[in-house]
Amino acid sequence: MMMTTPLPRPTLSVAIAALSLLTGGLTATVSAAGFADLPGAPTAGDRMLAEYFETETRRLATRSLANIESKEDWEKARDGYRRQLFEMLGLQPLPERTPLEAQITGKTELEDIVVENVLFESRPGLYVTGNFYRPKSQDGPLPAILYVCGHGGVKIDGVSYGNKTHYQHHGAWFARNGYVCLIIDTLQLGEIEGIHHGTHNKGRFWWNARGYTSAGVEAWNCIRALDYLETRPEADKTKFGVTGRSGGGAYSWWVAALDERIQAAVPVAGITNLQNHVVDGCVEGHCDCMYHVNTYRWDFPMIAALVAPRALLIGNTDKDRIFPLDGVVDVYQRTHRIYELLGAGDKVGIALYEGGHNDTQPIRVPAFHWFERHLKGKEISHEMADTTAPKPFDPKQLKVLTTIPEDERNTVIDEYFTRRFPTKAKAPASEADWGALRDQWLERLKTKCFRAWPAKPEEIVTASGAAVTREGLSFAAYDFISQDNILLRLYLVHREGLKPADLDLTVLNVLDEDTWKEFLASTGAAFPEGFEGVELPALDREAFDQEKKMYASQKWAMAYIAPRGVGATAWTDDEKERTQIRRRFQLLGMTQDSARVWDIRRGIQALRSVEGFEKGQLWLQSHGDMAANTLYASLFEPDIHRLDLHELPGSHMTGPDYLNVLRFLDIPQAAAMAAERSRLVIYAEDETPWAYPKSVGQLLKWDEKKLQVRAPVHGGENP
Repeated sequence: MMMTTPLPRPTLSVAIAALSLLTGGLTATVSAAGFADLPGAPTAGDRMLAEYFETETRRLATRSLANIESKEDWEKARDGYRRQLFEMLGLQPLPERTPLEAQITGKTELEDIVVENVLFESRPGLYVTGNFYRPKSQDGPLPAILYVCGHGGVKIDGVSYGNKTHYQHHGAWFARNGYVCLIIDTLQLGEIEGIHHGTHNKGRFWWNARGYTSAGVEAWNCIRALDYLETRPEADKTKFGVTGRSGGGAYSWWVAALDERIQAAVPVAGITNLQNHVVDGCVEGHCDCMYHVNTYRWDFPMIAALVAPRALLIGNTDKDRIFPLDGVVDVYQRTHRIYELLGAGDKVGIALYEGGHNDTQPIRVPAFHWFERHLKGKEISHEMADTTAPKPFDPKQLKVLTTIPEDERNTVIDEYFTRRFPTKAKAPASEADWGALRDQWLERLKTKCFRAWPAKPEEIVTASGAAVTREGLSFAAYDFISQDNILLRLYLVHREGLKPADLDLTVLNVLDEDTWKEFLASTGAAFPEGFEGVELPALDREAFDQEKKMYASQKWAMAYIAPRGVGATAWTDDEKERTQIRRRFQLLGMTQDSARVWDIRRGIQALRSVEGFEKGQLWLQSHGDMAANTLYASLFEPDIHRLDLHELPGSHMTGPDYLNVLRFLDIPQAAAMAAERSRLVIYAEDETPWAYPKSVGQLLKWDEKKLQVRAPVHGGENP
């Protein structure tokens, strides 16, 4: 159990010894469905998690639009839903509509059409490159189509020409059939290459904490593209349509749901339901640009319904693996119900064609007819030009930029697109200000970060498991249900014969994977009766004997819990699949870590439910990211006497992620709230992050023991 790595975490036995010495009066200087494709056999944790995801997905699907039973219901709810969607895309408050600074950097003419290379800034430094297609001659303004691109990048000699060049045949077709068409590049595959895949494969789970998604950037760029179209005299401002496929299908949904200037929309292969994404695993084939931050726990028909009663045609193929037919039809049927309530059943349709996830021209023909009907008033067009839609331009003719602007922010847009709580926040000026701020933060945590927690959880019930007395110690295990399908175990150890009423305190240790392994090597190996189904290591006799000495000298009980996905309920160790598990949590309006905060709360409640442990002095102890989860759990449970948090992260940028949390506060602010309620000891090398809670302590005149920052307890060292 001795640790030799730099800045080692304290072992459980060393941390326990530290608690023993500290209470003896010594002080230190205050300074991540159904996982059919998993490698190997599914674990018990995998099966438990799959059942949980199915239950939660079914719950969200069942309640989606269930409260809408009449036209009046929808009209009352619609604006509120739209505000929620703006927020979940990181667009609340709505960014300022700064000058577009639009430019035309080049032009190419064919016999019948003209294409202009255009550039505008949707926000300062956020450049949008595109091509504007129009007939070579026209008599007055024409209906305007915004075409948004999927993931079809074009590079020549390492230079990006944008995915607009891949989808050029659509712009040319529209121009040849009496429309103007603006095709815009996406953030990731444009001429300035940003990032779509933050959580998908870049490990940027702090996007969740920032309330950021690349989908929000695409939605905003589309809104500003409509602003640009309004400046073009060739475009009829009253007849805007939008279409695109795959990623472009998704962005078609965003802008059509958010902006009522869109009068007709044809998203192709851009939406399916939560069942497909979460349970069937389609999330694994999609990047972040397909998803909002699901704070309000929507199923996808909620987005589709926001287009009502404007003209909407949903296009898809029947063998699309990442937009399966059953989910697409489900979205259509639930959206169709809303259209029928509004008396607009003729304004919604679905067009299907045989094939996979391909840019299939036959699926575009119904889209062309749809725009003819709803933007031109023609029921059927018999004069459509060139339905084969060839690509008439060399990509170099469509390139907008000769050099990348020095002030571009496309490549770092995730760092500033949503507002973040300041890293060097100052303490409030008065006790009253602090109280108001604290209450506001707690409310934000409940409604914006931890909204997925059960509103009315079932009363905690513990089921007694193994109860063993050995070598002077009493060991007991208790099972409890944290949430639907999430069965966890609480372990409890104390000196033999010591009654709960005689205890000085109980320490609840919240385990991560490292401390779980240490726990198995001492307590687990000594009391295997409580660890059925768990592969146990050989007993670490030195660690176990050290713990026995602590129990002999102190009237303490030690309790242990491992939240979901840790220890006995651990899921796959395949890192790619662990990433996709975390993304499934996101789609259900939570994160892996926010779910674990709930488990810690339920573990505290389970401990309090054990006979004799209802009211005793309770301490919490944990390490690393789990220490942050423990910190937040303490904010929602009463009568926590003390927290000992080792290696507590200084920010959610490097620590656990909860939806939206960095829009309102960071870990130092949570520490200040916790220290007001409980005695807080932080073990850290760097005291800098904890200046904020210290300043709050000075404001509120806390006793010096209320908040302490101590040097880390290293393996083999005295605390």
